[in-house]
Amino acid sequence: MRARLLRCRPFSTRILAIVLLVVGFGVYCYYYSASPSYPTKSDNSLANSDEIILRPLQIMQRTPKYKKAPSQCPVLKESDADIDTMSLYPSFEFQPSWLRTKEFWDRTFEERYEKIKNDSRRPRLKVIVVPHSHNDPGWLKTFEHYFEWKTKNIINNIVQKLHQYPNMTFIWTEISFLNSWWERSHPIKQKALKKLIKEGRLEITTGGWVMPDEACTHIYALVDQFIEGHHWVKTNLGIVPKTGWSIDPFGHGPTVPYILDKSGLEGTIIQRIHYAWKQWFAQRQIEEFYWITGWKSKKPTMIVHNQPFDIYSIKSTCGPHPSICLSFDFRKIPGEYSEYTAKHEDITEQNLHSKSKTLIEEYDRIGSLTTHNVVLVPLGDDFRYDYDIEFDAQYINYMKMFNYINGHKELFNADVQFGTPLDYFNAMKERQSDIPTLKGDFFVYSDIFSEGKPAYWSGYYTTRPYLKILTRQLEHQLRTAEILFTLVSNYLKQLDDRKLISSEKKLEKSYENLITARRNLGLFQHHDAITGTSKSAVMQDYGTKLFTSINHCIRLQETALTTIMVPDETLHGQNIIQSEMEWETYGKPIKKLQVSYVDKKKVILFNPLVESRTEIITLSSNTTNVRVYDTRQGKHVQYQIAPNIDVHEDGKRVISDTNFDITFVATLPPLTSVTFNLEEHVGVANHCVVFCNSCNDKSDGESLFVTKKMMPGDIQLENSVLKLLINRHTGFLRQIYRKDVYKKNVVEMQFGAYQSAQRHSGAYLFMPDYDSPEKNVLNTYSNWDKQSEDNIIIVSGPVSREITIMYLPFLIHTIKIFDVDDPILSRAVLVENIVDFEDPPKNRDTELFMRIQTDIQNGEPPEFYTDQNGFQYQKRTKIDKLGIEANYYPITTMAWMQDKETRLTLITNHAQGAASYEPGRLEVMLDRRTLYDDFRGIGEGVVDNKPTTFQNWLLLETMPGARIGKDNTDSMNTRNFSPEQKTNHYELPSHSADYLSRTFNYPVNVYLLDTSEMGEVAIKSSQTFVENFPNGIHLVTLRTITDDVLEQFPSTSSYMVLQRPGYSCTIGKFSKRVPSFNSKSKFSGLIINNLTSVSLTGLKTYQHLYDLEDIELEPMEVKTYKIKF
Repeated sequence: MRARLLRCRPFSTRILAIVLLVVGFGVYCYYYSASPSYPTKSDNSLANSDEIILRPLQIMQRTPKYKKAPSQCPVLKESDADIDTMSLYPSFEFQPSWLRTKEFWDRTFEERYEKIKNDSRRPRLKVIVVPHSHNDPGWLKTFEHYFEWKTKNIINNIVQKLHQYPNMTFIWTEISFLNSWWERSHPIKQKALKKLIKEGRLEITTGGWVMPDEACTHIYALVDQFIEGHHWVKTNLGIVPKTGWSIDPFGHGPTVPYILDKSGLEGTIIQRIHYAWKQWFAQRQIEEFYWITGWKSKKPTMIVHNQPFDIYSIKSTCGPHPSICLSFDFRKIPGEYSEYTAKHEDITEQNLHSKSKTLIEEYDRIGSLTTHNVVLVPLGDDFRYDYDIEFDAQYINYMKMFNYINGHKELFNADVQFGTPLDYFNAMKERQSDIPTLKGDFFVYSDIFSEGKPAYWSGYYTTRPYLKILTRQLEHQLRTAEILFTLVSNYLKQLDDRKLISSEKKLEKSYENLITARRNLGLFQHHDAITGTSKSAVMQDYGTKLFTSINHCIRLQETALTTIMVPDETLHGQNIIQSEMEWETYGKPIKKLQVSYVDKKKVILFNPLVESRTEIITLSSNTTNVRVYDTRQGKHVQYQIAPNIDVHEDGKRVISDTNFDITFVATLPPLTSVTFNLEEHVGVANHCVVFCNSCNDKSDGESLFVTKKMMPGDIQLENSVLKLLINRHTGFLRQIYRKDVYKKNVVEMQFGAYQSAQRHSGAYLFMPDYDSPEKNVLNTYSNWDKQSEDNIIIVSGPVSREITIMYLPFLIHTIKIFDVDDPILSRAVLVENIVDFEDPPKNRDTELFMRIQTDIQNGEPPEFYTDQNGFQYQKRTKIDKLGIEANYYPITTMAWMQDKETRLTLITNHAQGAASYEPGRLEVMLDRRTLYDDFRGIGEGVVDNKPTTFQNWLLLETMPGARIGKDNTDSMNTRNFSPEQKTNHYELPSHSADYLSRTFNYPVNVYLLDTSEMGEVAIKSSQTFVENFPNGIHLVTLRTITDDVLEQFPSTSSYMVLQRPGYSCTIGKFSKRVPSFNSKSKFSGLIINNLTSVSLTGLKTYQHLYDLEDIELEPMEVKTYKIKF
């Protein structure tokens, strides 16, 4: 039977009914699928209150949806801001007329104040006085000493006195100290403290483990210590921090505000910025701004408030006149004598009116620096309120004045109260909505309040480099341990094999050490720790903590890898997988364990990155009869064997016949461990050739290596892409020729030092003695007329070619290139410097730098670029009217300079200072020894230098549009730089530089399989932990969340922090793969039971996702996802 067609007339009721039915059904489906669906609480849920939920949680249904495909390489545009610090800063007057008075408040400000205070249209003055105590987790004394001596008393007093005085408030910032107090305090005190927080009278500000430095810290450690602190606050206090308090870091950058904004904070407060910036903001009545990124992105919601005066002590916070403010510090402790005790005068009936009038006039002057007339006044100083009588004195005296002022509106027209930063931001936002945007940073910080002349805080960018390197090594080892622990422990739980219970428990037992490592790393990010600006004994204590945690992390890695790589579970309790590195004693060089084809014949390499990599691995060996086999690929790999060259006390160089270096090329998939076998093999084809004029062969028989004398003239190192010209006289690089572009560049490496200006250059400050020439420090360690050729050794092999020059014991300098089939490694130059300042007083007042002088025309004044915390980048332009001390900037991963033809990038693995003070020049500070204190608090110089190994990558690249050809070798004789040119794109490192930086910071972990006690052991050829992860996405960390109830035990939930690094789309080659997850992206062998998008520190839940494919990141963005396995 033929179906009958339904025929309807136009606009018939039947059509209308059908249409309404379809529309109604569609609306029903839409609202049904979009309605909130609340899942059951997980074992580690933080959703204890409504305040942490930003929007209803939605279970994402797996339905086809439009998803914008990310660009392979998006070009980022520069952001537009109302205030661009880099454009404005050079125009400032750095020697203003008021400098000697130490106060920018002059007659102009006073006249404006007089005019404003009589304006009836101006809103009433509202003052929020914030009692605080700045507790450094280590500075003049260790963390533990400070806690026992000061901090525990301060917190006890807070609990007691805020209960006694119901309208007093307080803030607390350093969670590391609060945790120590919490662990030993009575539950009644804990409840009392939580009650104060609930009442809003005690505010937890920022919530980080410490108040971190913002110049020397790396993005990993910054985020990690904020996660650690925020989770402690949420777990123990049940709240989420809402405001930040960053009053003591020595200069401020945009990374910490970015992290706080992404963590859900509403406002933050900064303090120490250049005195010229203080004046500039004050002149324009700007105290608040939105700190935006340098590239166009979503505008932040967090407001940044700048405190208008020099420092956070009472002397500088009540108003523009320190001499007046001193008389409003009512601390009077028997036996204490200081500048404020000399002016101490309690408030009485006789002086109440006059003192109240003086105080409110100072507050009113602060109000005149804003348009909203709301004033925040910190009331405290370092380790204040350690005596209960100070609480009494400050509260009683201030309350007398507050009550008098508030009770006489006709006289004062003001509201004054104790409060918190949150009270301030709420009051300010009620009155002002038009807040400007700002981009850039506030480095270099300079003060004038000490001597009435500028002092630039650029020395701490470099101070104590041994520890700056050590903290980054802990970052790497902790990150690797976090990832392995999370993946292996959850794999064992999901496998649920009774045979592996003991393996699971052993791994779980090490979790407590993981927590300690997080906290030790977080502690060192403190603004007097990573900066190197604490007393020597305190720095020793920090270093010991870092060193201990490195060892703990390595032991955990060994346990996890043994569990996953060794099939025989009965061997999991044995220490058969061991790190090749022996961290024996803090302060001593790291040792490498020797490998052998007899007892340690297997090597396990772990790639901790989620991207494939080719790496050069060097092992220490006691034999040359060996070759290397990749068990994953089933083939022998490219390798070479080089001798160690021992330098005896008499200066003789001896080629060792017992210690050798095996260097081989390893290709590793993303987040994978691979086993390599060392096989016995006799032959000399892969032995290196040694060029040395003064080396003796130690062996009695036939030499194992070919040794040659060096030919006269300059020296060349060459691979398939590069040809390096080395100065025969100094042993330093002179020129780089790139064969692929037929391009020759002058790249002249120099070493020198600035003579420190005594008592003006120290742990914090950098100030060279301008009456002294630069120091040629190497002259002391060389006699070039007789020994120049004896100090140079060249080792050339199938994998690498290197030259070493020795200025013993001060400097051993090595340059190395690689002849490998890798487009990045073959184009980069590895620079290594081993520096030993020896014991003082040798090399006193010496600020050692490595300088690279090139023919790159980077402008006049010169421009260069620095990274900021390994996260973002900033252009720097020399300020001609300022000295070198004001033109040194912090770098944590890299710096580069460029012209139209060429870019030179210097990549580093630790924080240091960098400058481009002359055209074509890039220099970095290596180490500093200043005999005298710089009068910024620590009371001693910096003389505890340790022998330190510095490593850098040097990368030359062709700029887009540069002429390439054999006739272009003299193109640099013409000036290409045009300072008038404006670009609207955000400058980024090349893909090669970005890759080298990441692999530099997170090197391959090398382990040896020790079977000396048990014979042959079966081991997997490889273990891959991820599949189909996108290229261009960096796994910042995969961090197990601590159980809510059992504080030292792990949960099955983790935070996956991801970053999408930006890199140039026009310089060099970049990946063609789209940086997005797909349906095949997964953690190998693991089931994800729940995936949630959360705030950066995980305290706020945004949206439930179906799987990894739903993850989206914008260029440069850092985001966190909570995973329950």
